[in-house]
Amino acid sequence: MKKVTLQDSTLRDGNHAIKHQLTIKDIKSYCIAANNAGVPIVEVGHGNGVGASSLQVGIAKENEIKMIKAARSSLSSSKLAIHMIPGFATIEKNLAPAIDEGIDVVRVGCHCTEADTTAKYIEYVKKNKLIAVGSLMMSHSVSKKVLLEEAKKFRDYGADGVSLYDSAGAYLPKDVIDKVKYLRNNLDIEVGFHAHNNLGLGIANSIAAVESGATIIDGAILGFGAGCGNAQLEVIVAVFEKMGIKTGVDLYGILDSAKLAEELFIKDIPSIKGIGIVSGLAGVFSGFSKHVSQIAKQYDLDARDIFFELGKRKVVAGQEDIIIEVASELKNN
Repeated sequence: MKKVTLQDSTLRDGNHAIKHQLTIKDIKSYCIAANNAGVPIVEVGHGNGVGASSLQVGIAKENEIKMIKAARSSLSSSKLAIHMIPGFATIEKNLAPAIDEGIDVVRVGCHCTEADTTAKYIEYVKKNKLIAVGSLMMSHSVSKKVLLEEAKKFRDYGADGVSLYDSAGAYLPKDVIDKVKYLRNNLDIEVGFHAHNNLGLGIANSIAAVESGATIIDGAILGFGAGCGNAQLEVIVAVFEKMGIKTGVDLYGILDSAKLAEELFIKDIPSIKGIGIVSGLAGVFSGFSKHVSQIAKQYDLDARDIFFELGKRKVVAGQEDIIIEVASELKNN
């Protein structure tokens, strides 16, 4: 029987869906439910990770340390994870204080060609005897050979695993199989996959990842995440159970968690809409959707045109300022 570790990104990636407005009450209530359901790892924080709360990508409603404290106090068996991106977060201001509050897992994310920016962060995490996973964001945009080169850097820095992020929801199952299997066959650390659902393939891609050797799979309750959302966690649990894949998560418990989240803080369940489909086709970070839609209205443009132009320029997360530049150029042409 295959065994997979599920990481619940509801309280981190889901923050994108509501402009980073999750409350302490939301965090505590959901953590208790997820913990009772046996979710192995619960991730919490600003949608872009610790240190990211800003005018550029959105100001979080709650202080990140308060969020971490709230989650830690509500988890007894589930591990607590944070996500961080070099440039947004620093060791002194964000990582060290989070470690002091009792986190267990750190995802250190970067653009899929920039693993060298993560060295000191991964080394610091391992120095403190925590689990470190390197996250290659926008992983659809480069070849499997490039991904392997970057993943090996994570390994050399001491990471316990590497996770491929489908940040734009652009993968097809055949692409997942090709890249995950290649990494699995050439690495001696764990391989994971983080799906987005822009093309309706979040669950299918998660299955493809596991069948290709991935042992860490991300999901969010009700698909609560950026753009068209993440792979739906309770569906992952159900499908994996049907496939005989062991997750350790109680099906009834995770279904109850979904009901709680819907009543408490998920007022608009992510769905596949036109703008999200275009985001996936263009290969642009799902979290850009709200920014692009807002700027398109401001400039009286079609948001789809902005997305395709952003895709041509291979824009990545953190480059939100380019949306205005693109809109201005399209307006004047």
